[in-house]
Amino acid sequence: MNFELFTLFEMTPDFVCIAGKDGYFKRVNPAVPAALGYTAAELYSRPISSFIHPDDLALTSKERQTLLNGKTLLNFQNRYITKAGTVIWLEWTSVYVPDQEIVFAIAKDITASKIREQETEEKYHRYKTLATHFKNRAEDDRKYLAYELHEEVAQLAAVVKMHIAWVDQRVSDLPGKAKERLEEALLMSDLLIRSIRRISFSVSPNMMNDLGFNATTEFQCKEFAVLNGIPCTYRSDCHDDDLLPEEKIDFFRICQEALSNITEHAEAKSVSVVLKDQGQTISLSITDDGKGFDVNAQLSSAGLLNMKQLAVSINGELSIHSELGRGTTVTVTTARR
Repeated sequence: MNFELFTLFEMTPDFVCIAGKDGYFKRVNPAVPAALGYTAAELYSRPISSFIHPDDLALTSKERQTLLNGKTLLNFQNRYITKAGTVIWLEWTSVYVPDQEIVFAIAKDITASKIREQETEEKYHRYKTLATHFKNRAEDDRKYLAYELHEEVAQLAAVVKMHIAWVDQRVSDLPGKAKERLEEALLMSDLLIRSIRRISFSVSPNMMNDLGFNATTEFQCKEFAVLNGIPCTYRSDCHDDDLLPEEKIDFFRICQEALSNITEHAEAKSVSVVLKDQGQTISLSITDDGKGFDVNAQLSSAGLLNMKQLAVSINGELSIHSELGRGTTVTVTTARR
């Protein structure tokens, strides 16, 4: 390469460098010393690696070896430390010229965009932490409410039923109408207790802590089938330990929302719920053979938005496939941890 061609790049704001195979700068354009704060003589006198951020040395060395082996380096990013001690981000495109044993490289200063990227990432993590906090608080409130329903209200209803049964069994001279009312009250007490327990489970499936996700979801499917008269099967090839605690809760909530939508809108004759291990990912699918719907027309519906938000909160993806007259499949997929 003719070094005189380098003068064409003297005025560019980008870094333009020629480096030797020995790891030293041989020539740089004015943008390099201006940004790094070193004189050209100082840049030529020290190994290039001495200007690189320590955390990027290993990766830079690896990429440099790839470059010397003949592969062009495109859009490689690393950090340099200026003479003043500040850090700048550079994005390099480099090519090795073997017959002259030099590297010709051009770099753009991407520090400003990196700072914006880091600020955005920090905001994202801050908001995600806040959202997770509120979601956990909501789940704690649900658990408390479910506990109160199951342990307090249901127990009180059971006591009322016990007293009614006592009167029914011990008082023999009640009029016929009163006897009928007592029997109706016993029946209604049973229905009340079952309803309280069902609502308690819907609010918060405390059994998940004891029996795990698979058993809880299978119970949910059986409960759905009994209440709606629609066969609902559950199949899983995953272990409970394959899912993180927050994934179990959000998978359950998405399934719960999907089954609720099926009850209200689908007119389905059968439903299947499948938890599947796909190697790098785990997916939960809820499929019905109902009337289907236009997904694009329903994207802003509360149910779909809720499921999408739940999927996002665990870094998952929600997909919905539906055809009119051919049913619907809702799938949430997360990366295996």
